[in-house]
Amino acid sequence: MKSLTLSFTRVQRFARVTTLIGAMAGAAALLTGCYVVPMQPTNNPGPIVYAPAPQPVAPVTFSARLYPANDLAASYGMVSALVTNDLNGRGTFSTAINGENFTGEATRAVGASREGVANGAGNRGSYINCRYQMNSVTLGSGQCKLSNGALFTMHVGG
Repeated sequence: MKSLTLSFTRVQRFARVTTLIGAMAGAAALLTGCYVVPMQPTNNPGPIVYAPAPQPVAPVTFSARLYPANDLAASYGMVSALVTNDLNGRGTFSTAINGENFTGEATRAVGASREGVANGAGNRGSYINCRYQMNSVTLGSGQCKLSNGALFTMHVGG
């Protein structure tokens, strides 16, 4: 009787496995003919293109040369200056004249895309005022005046 119970259990297992395999095969056969169709088409203009995030603009540094324009300036000779343009209408300006270091800002005039002013304060109490006009981002010209009356013609870039 023991052997009959064992073989009946094996038959039951075989029947269950066979039924399960048959059910899976039937479901697979039924699903092979299925596909999805959207009920309402979307108004997709095309593939989505992701643009890279804008990179911060790096400031541009260039030289300026100040040439004497009157007798007071002639004693200083040609003077070099350094300009850093942040490309947003502002920048920094620095020069050394007769041993005095001048530092300040350069800004574009209100409503003008090319005209601006640069002002610098000296470490000995003098100051310099410049007016300029840019022909491009790094090229321009103008005039500068020291607080003692010395006048210079300025060439920016090169």
